[in-house]
Amino acid sequence: MSNTKVQYVCSQCGGTSLKWAGQCGDCLAWNSLTEMALLSKNTQLSPRLRGYAGADTPSIIDLQDVTTNHEIRWTTGLEELDRVLGGGLVEGSVVLIGGDPGIGKSTLLLQTAANLANDFNTLYVTGEESLKQVSLRAKRLGVDKAKIKLLAETQVEKILMLAEKNGPKVLIIDSIQTLYTEVIQSAPGSVSQVRESAAYLVRYAKRTGTSIFIVGHVTKDGSLAGPRVLEHMVDAVLYFEGEKDSRFRVVRAFKNRFGAVNELGLFAMTDKGLKAVNNPSAIFLSRDNSLVVAGSNILVSWEGNRPLLIEVQALVDETPLANPRRVTVGFENNRLGMLLAVLNRHAGISIHSLDVFINVVGGVRITETGIDLAVLFAMVSSLRNKPLSQDLVVFGEIGLGGEIRPVQGGQERIREAQKHGFKTAIVPKANMPKKGAISDIEVIGVNSLQEALTYL
Repeated sequence: MSNTKVQYVCSQCGGTSLKWAGQCGDCLAWNSLTEMALLSKNTQLSPRLRGYAGADTPSIIDLQDVTTNHEIRWTTGLEELDRVLGGGLVEGSVVLIGGDPGIGKSTLLLQTAANLANDFNTLYVTGEESLKQVSLRAKRLGVDKAKIKLLAETQVEKILMLAEKNGPKVLIIDSIQTLYTEVIQSAPGSVSQVRESAAYLVRYAKRTGTSIFIVGHVTKDGSLAGPRVLEHMVDAVLYFEGEKDSRFRVVRAFKNRFGAVNELGLFAMTDKGLKAVNNPSAIFLSRDNSLVVAGSNILVSWEGNRPLLIEVQALVDETPLANPRRVTVGFENNRLGMLLAVLNRHAGISIHSLDVFINVVGGVRITETGIDLAVLFAMVSSLRNKPLSQDLVVFGEIGLGGEIRPVQGGQERIREAQKHGFKTAIVPKANMPKKGAISDIEVIGVNSLQEALTYL
């Protein structure tokens, strides 16, 4: 390591400097210089720290000459996690899991390690907790008898050296922000340390076929801490979401090279750890016929490869403030402003002078546009103080011209509503099923917002 040199690279323009400075000399950006290691020609690294293929000589070959085999997948023992990963854990893949502190990331991975340890050599590396703390959590979860191997270490070179000797098929790193490499002189958790440590882990995974789970911290705005390149280096990026005062947790895939993105996995937190939710639609519905209130509507959302029934609530009320409030939970605030403008222009219903509150029940965050019609129905119901039917379900995207646009998975959404006993569905006309294709539910197709509100 004596041959290792360091330079500082500007994250804004890419300019380099031999010394750190508060301002980049090229683009004049402040606090943009980050440390990066430079290796001289005489530097000798062990094979485990070299590229993906070790000593293989690179060569150019034709695409049709590349031999491909079907990827090997291992079940994690948690059905919902397998769903998010695209059907199971792929051999040699690197999965990054982020989430708020205390949300259950370590619990999820310890349960996963216990399940995988039945068939594979599994190594759990902890950099934040002691081995006793991990053992206590394992006892609480009832997995203390699992054949999991533990290691408390934060230097990435030592971790890979011990992993090389032990040969695990599954490696869990908790967390990447605690790791450091002696090639870089900055503190653990810095941009350069996170980038270099992750690069070593990715190289090791691709060379040895080891599957690696990496825990990542998040910032105040909910994004993964560290350089953005960290998400580009790994094969899958999962976010662990949910309210701390709620027993339900959501695992969402934002990147997956071996499966679909925006896939959703649902768990319930119990005293024995995380349990998969077999009927996810039921946990988001509070269909109490004895308590019927205005402003509540049922939406069929499309999450990943499956439909989910979710309750959307709206409250429209007078305001004593000069500027009415627009508050959304689980729904994009800017889209609410657009829907209010469409409602005013194409339906003649003005809510601009009133407070509007939108809540998606269950702590779920809906990003798809199929929620538009359900939100508007809930707002009109609250404004008129007239409850909607308990047997009504809606979905559809609303354009700026007031048209109702079709959405993905229309027939699958209608079938999901029919399974849960709903009698009426208002959907885009383009999503109407063929006559007789779906029984026991009345499906009403609409082309415009005026047509939908007239029926309502």
